[in-house]
Amino acid sequence: MDISNLIQTVLIYALPVLFAITVHEAAHGYAARHFGDNTAYMMGRITLNPIKHIDPVGTILMPLLLYFATSGAFLFGYAKPVPVNFGNLRNPKKHMVWVALAGPASNFIQAIGWAILLVALVGSGVEERFFIEMARAGVLVNLVMWAFNLFPLPPLDGGRILVGLLPWKQAHMVSRIEPWGFFIVMGLVIAGVVGTLWLRPLMSLGYGVIQFLLTPLTALLR
Repeated sequence: MDISNLIQTVLIYALPVLFAITVHEAAHGYAARHFGDNTAYMMGRITLNPIKHIDPVGTILMPLLLYFATSGAFLFGYAKPVPVNFGNLRNPKKHMVWVALAGPASNFIQAIGWAILLVALVGSGVEERFFIEMARAGVLVNLVMWAFNLFPLPPLDGGRILVGLLPWKQAHMVSRIEPWGFFIVMGLVIAGVVGTLWLRPLMSLGYGVIQFLLTPLTALLR
């Protein structure tokens, strides 16, 4: 393991990852408060302070262990979930969808922001590799979080969106998966199902949408 490469990789990804998880979790809390649940607000979780959202195991220990164990081929981590009492929402089933969607939506918006920065850096002739790689990392990290969290299985955001959209009977059946959902998702990730059938297609779509949105800016800077 090349320690210098590890340090460089950590420095490049540190800021994008911190922003990605912090804004993602804060977005859930803000949406919940908007629709009637003040739980996250009362616990101080609607904040851009990353310390409030970092989980020692999921955000730090697990990614580092996986990086060393797989030589960087497979990484996974998670932040401390923002507490949401769906029963406090004005319309729990309907508003659950918007609260769950807020996190992934914030990541897609951040991906666009990092892409704008990347285009601006390259277009203005900046050759500093560190900042260019950080901008690329920002796009990648946020698109991964956007796509992965939309996977339609509880407790991921996509699972909660699915529960909110399904009729009551089917929604109840899907919600009962939640206690085992994390282990099921991890099994599907390790088996390559999530990456092949979900992440890659959705991320390709995400990159395509961002490229389309930035076409005017790219043309302007040429």
